[in-house]
Amino acid sequence: MLAQDIPRPSLTKKIAQTIRRNPVTALIGPRQCGKTFLARAIAAAEPHSYFDLEMPSDADRLAQPMTALEPLRGLVIVDEVQRRPELFPILRVLSDRRDLPTRFLLLGSASPDLSRQSSESLAGRVAFINMSGFSLTETGPDAMRSLWWRGGFPRSFLSESDEASREWRQNFILTFLERDIRQFGVEVPALVLRRLWNMLAHYHGQIWNASEISRSLGESHTTVKRHLDILTGALMVRQLPAWFENLGKRQVKAPKVYLRDTGLMHELMGIESFARLEGHPKLGASWEGFVIEEVLRTTGDREAYFWATHSGNELDLLVFINGKPIGIEIKYSDTVSLTKSMHIALDDLKLESLLVVHPGSKSYPLGPKAWAISIFDLETRLKQICGCSPDPECKG
Repeated sequence: MLAQDIPRPSLTKKIAQTIRRNPVTALIGPRQCGKTFLARAIAAAEPHSYFDLEMPSDADRLAQPMTALEPLRGLVIVDEVQRRPELFPILRVLSDRRDLPTRFLLLGSASPDLSRQSSESLAGRVAFINMSGFSLTETGPDAMRSLWWRGGFPRSFLSESDEASREWRQNFILTFLERDIRQFGVEVPALVLRRLWNMLAHYHGQIWNASEISRSLGESHTTVKRHLDILTGALMVRQLPAWFENLGKRQVKAPKVYLRDTGLMHELMGIESFARLEGHPKLGASWEGFVIEEVLRTTGDREAYFWATHSGNELDLLVFINGKPIGIEIKYSDTVSLTKSMHIALDDLKLESLLVVHPGSKSYPLGPKAWAISIFDLETRLKQICGCSPDPECKG
């Protein structure tokens, strides 16, 4: 199977609509997640010009960017745009032309400074779309275990065998640490980031403990936090912030940390097969991270939190849809029921709904505001809560 055999209609439609509505669209995601393939598929339907800044010939064509770009018409795609941040002021001038003869699609491997640079130079002109690997909706329900085990990067997921998938992930990790991260202007030794990345894989789904990790690395709290922010900015790690308000209870305020791609998490932990994962102590945490990424593809991640109190009550994920609090609890079990902690979360957080997501095939009510939701019904149920049609553009 090839990448083109797995359509990505929701993402393709969103990119096409955003291009029509904005002078500049920035498609941001980690390397190898499929940005170039999607961009070329969209561009094939209309006149376009393509610049890949990893190609010396294309980089040379943009040596005089105004001269090269101003005469162009239609869609102009600039791939690996983070290599040439000096293009952003030029794009601002070109996107302000009255007749707007050109629209720009910028593809960028996620870097800590890319969004800041483009936002400052193109304020009011650029729309951002964050992209990751395949989702369960794209691969289909039959591929759920493979997607969870191998992760969503196309070349990992589509590998001819688990062994080939692991080899691809090993090479990806090595290349990211030794080459890609340096191209972002980050001067951190690869060995240091590799050790932190390995530790984060073992901490996946846990509350960030700067003191413990800094002692293990032999670094200061601020240095370790800076390294964590680098991996977060590169879309390798998710820091899920804590939700806290005045409830008269001592609440956790540190974030939880997750590796955004479960395939990379499994590789960093040395889990050799899905069978090994099923017997591993991090099985539940891995499933939790997998489901969280599936949820946030639909709801967006601007208002996404977890909630926990020092007395032990917690909620895996709290999202706000149309201003209403929706609770997500994640269980790796075929059958689920409401727990005391879930009842407390419903009452204390005044949840509009509580969804308990599980890997089984059935969805069923658990109470007046609570439902057990199969992972296979998750996207549909979230869109129902959004109050919008099955149109995949719904973002709450």
